Amino acid sequence: MVEGLTYTFATPVLGGQASFTMLGAPGQVKVGIDAALTGPRGNSISGHATDTRTTFADVFYQGALKWNFGVHNTMVYFTGNIPSGTYDSSRLANLSFGFTAIDGGAGYTYLNPATDNEFSVVAGMTYSGMNHDLQYQNGIDFHLDWGASHFLSKNLQIGMAGYYFQQLTGDSGPRATLGDFKGRVLGFGPQVGFLFPVGKEHQGYLNLKAYRDFAAENRPEGYTAWVTLAISPAAPEASPKPALIRKSRYGGGSPRAGSHEVA
Repeated sequence: MVEGLTYTFATPVLGGQASFTMLGAPGQVKVGIDAALTGPRGNSISGHATDTRTTFADVFYQGALKWNFGVHNTMVYFTGNIPSGTYDSSRLANLSFGFTAIDGGAGYTYLNPATDNEFSVVAGMTYSGMNHDLQYQNGIDFHLDWGASHFLSKNLQIGMAGYYFQQLTGDSGPRATLGDFKGRVLGFGPQVGFLFPVGKEHQGYLNLKAYRDFAAENRPEGYTAWVTLAISPAAPEASPKPALIRKSRYGGGSPRAGSHEVA
């Protein structure tokens, strides 16, 4: 579970609303690997390994600047990680990256209370530093996340969501023996969101997404599910404004904890 605090500046910055967030996450991770190698004569060998560990993720920081123009909302953001010191290169199970990374981008949300339709898109690029334990550095990547939904009521939305990840530059370092090893993957699936009151001055937002990965290159394919719970001050307007949650990938495309709220 990712936990964090957000400070929103009362004074406008460049005509927009500025905020800064710090996030952290304890948790348990379990990793399993099955591999098989077939030689030129048809002989094969296989192996299996698992690792389970209760540990801490890195500390993440995130800054955002948002502007509202009626039904149109825009924002720019930057985010990065501070290593927690829990990375262990001898273990399969790690929540810490083992390197620092920075990410920046922009987003747009169309939210029309008259039609109850919403569309959001966020795009950015990630630069990853060197993993000194492994002597390996992931290349720069581009990522785009989008979602479209319709409010069936003021508290319930349904829709679709997807993402695109493309590594722009190759991996490098003394142990980059596979060459550039550029990754690519697309994902697509349904989403559902619920808004509910939390006391008199706050509201909760629960979002569930499920993705089917496809068109992968040097990336695993499969199914991914995301559950997000956010508590925020209740909006003064009657129309709900859901948070746009972005699944991002730090260096090499590993999912990372982070969210960018455009609306």
